Amino acid sequence: MKIRQPVVAGQFYPASRSELEKELDQLVPGSKQKLSAISIISPHAGYIYSGATAGRVIASVSIPKTIIILGPNHRGVGALAALSPDDAWQTPLGLVPVEKRLASIICKQIPAVQEDALAHRNEHSLEVQVPFLQYLRPDISIVPLCLGFGDYIGAEFLGKGIASAIREFSEEVLILASSDMTHYESAEAAKKKDIQALERVLALDPEGLVEVCRSKRITMCGVIPSAVMLVAAMELGAKTAEVVDYTTSGDVTGDYSQVVGYAGVVLR
Repeated sequence: MKIRQPVVAGQFYPASRSELEKELDQLVPGSKQKLSAISIISPHAGYIYSGATAGRVIASVSIPKTIIILGPNHRGVGALAALSPDDAWQTPLGLVPVEKRLASIICKQIPAVQEDALAHRNEHSLEVQVPFLQYLRPDISIVPLCLGFGDYIGAEFLGKGIASAIREFSEEVLILASSDMTHYESAEAAKKKDIQALERVLALDPEGLVEVCRSKRITMCGVIPSAVMLVAAMELGAKTAEVVDYTTSGDVTGDYSQVVGYAGVVLR
């Protein structure tokens, strides 16, 4: 059995089960009405910075058994559309199996997707989402896809393929796009830029999202995963998007001169 070991436990989030559960107790809101969703955007910084926003958005939806996690490839290594070849991912909360039947359907539907461990080996953007999902639903399975390309045409092709694969899978699936927003600008400048990006998300305009991030130099690291998610969600019938939360690292550090923005978005 091939198991992906955590690489940012003890850095982005606690490495011990007890400490991680204690932190998630604080970050994940208590019981409210949870509505079904097709997809979400959740941030992926260290829990001290973005965990509250991630907790709010993930806790706001009903978590199905299967989740496709789309994350950016920060290190630029491995396949451009890399599916984790592992059988399971380890976190301090236990093992999470990879949903092999859905993964196989995705590979069949989208030949550009390749099984590739290298892209996932040191990537944090997918890993940090998993404990939140486990905490809310311990029996989850995941399909982790790490994306290293930058064009909208590729995003549209992948998004339509994922939607087709989900239809063939014939079970409920949540698509989670992992993304932070603007990086290392003043809180005022970051918010101004992030509003422009989020307007495109709320308009269900994936091509516009990629274009505005390029033209306005909005450093949304998960713009392609988010565009892929938007394409897939609309193919699956999404009609509305809602920003559940928006924060910046300055809200934690008190330094608003150079922040990273974090947004939580739900599509239904």
